[in-house]
Amino acid sequence: MELDLWLLLGSVVVIAAIVAVRLAHRSGLPSLLLYLALGLLLGEAGFGIRFDNMIVAENLGLAALVLILAEGGLTTRWSAVRPGVPAALSLSIAGTAVSIVVVAAAAHWLVGIEWRLAMLLGAVLAPTDAAAVFSVLRRLPLPERLTGVLEAESGFNDAPVVILVVALSSHHAPTPLLMVAELVYELAVGAVIGLVVGRFGAFALRRAALPASGLYPIAVLSLTVGAYGAASMAHASGFLATYISALVLGNSPLPHRPATRGFAEGLAWLAQIGLFIMLGILDSPQELPAQIGAALICGFALVLVARPLSVLVSTPFFGIGWREKAFLSWAGLRGAVPIVLATIPASAGLPGAHALFAQVFIIVVVFTLLQGPTLASLARVLKVTIPDRAREIDIEAAPLEELHADLLEIRIPPDSHLNGVEIFELRLPEGAVITLVVREGQSFVPGPDTALQAGDELLVVATSAARPAAERRLRAVSRRGKLAGWYGERGEE
Repeated sequence: MELDLWLLLGSVVVIAAIVAVRLAHRSGLPSLLLYLALGLLLGEAGFGIRFDNMIVAENLGLAALVLILAEGGLTTRWSAVRPGVPAALSLSIAGTAVSIVVVAAAAHWLVGIEWRLAMLLGAVLAPTDAAAVFSVLRRLPLPERLTGVLEAESGFNDAPVVILVVALSSHHAPTPLLMVAELVYELAVGAVIGLVVGRFGAFALRRAALPASGLYPIAVLSLTVGAYGAASMAHASGFLATYISALVLGNSPLPHRPATRGFAEGLAWLAQIGLFIMLGILDSPQELPAQIGAALICGFALVLVARPLSVLVSTPFFGIGWREKAFLSWAGLRGAVPIVLATIPASAGLPGAHALFAQVFIIVVVFTLLQGPTLASLARVLKVTIPDRAREIDIEAAPLEELHADLLEIRIPPDSHLNGVEIFELRLPEGAVITLVVREGQSFVPGPDTALQAGDELLVVATSAARPAAERRLRAVSRRGKLAGWYGERGEE
């Protein structure tokens, strides 16, 4: 009966969390706040579930972050983030360093926290959170470069911070020179392992016709998690390896790619729900009031001083205007990552770590509540939004191994520029042809002068060699119309 009860309770909690997503979407809040509240309700102060094992919480939290990062990489379009990658890398390294120093100085001089814990607090609060950033920003019609900077930053900045937090949490902290050398090694090797796993996985999956389409998402997720394990075994950055391998796999022409992304999104949602509820249960509400003052001082130092200063220091050479810099300064959302990182010194038994955990918890809740709902309004005030942006088309592919070809399935979204384009105007490459159109439940073989309509489903057969060019052409026309080439749109993903 105990197992039955736990299964019932788990299903009720997950359904409640799914309903909370809808509420969060309407209010503009990151859903993590409602999950944390649900965890607090289930914890000691509510239903009385007691969970205080920091070591288990750390391991479960890191595992959940791997899945969240993998989903972030798999669902990120490289063509969208590529222009913002240099700025994102600068924010992830120089910006993170500035943020750590400013927050640590405020914690030491204004609150009286000793230097080691102050540096730990600065490091824990430095990374932006992938789950929070993706959940809020992907609802806003922002320029691709601005979105790319924020998404890539949230994917890259976890890796160096985890290394610093682990080093500062050890009872024998390394010297600054040794810490820098370790940081360089772990990031470099982690990046290489992620790239190798991603390239090898994409090469293998393109050439292996698996017996069931549901195996492709499992294989892709296994590769990204395997990248984390391989990098960790090499004492390198597993988080960076996971994100880069997922980024490579997500932007490779794999079979059943939309299904893989959907599977990854569902798994990441489940990881977020479990993670935030666990962190809510882990926290002891009776310990929070004593840390509110210190948390608010350090939080305001982070949001009003450290983040804007890190943006200014990191982005002077990337052609980013003052409006975008202002938005970047306010959009540095914190979420699960800082709270999970705060469990590392606590599980190591570092004196003062439990107070640090409570401070981080308060900062995440208060300032996510402050920043999240205001991002849409700020984007409109700063005039950094883009109206009437066409929705991307999803291209589902299934391998026809014996014919050395692929079957592509495409649904035309309502605002796509494919609407009204005739088949011959697509100018698909040789080796690719639209074989069937499904319109309002009726299927027919199109002719050269058949005009496409929003809502149509297209079946395209393409040789393996022609498939990349066919996909690029379809994406380009969907974005800019049949004259996409004149506008410089190449349909890159």
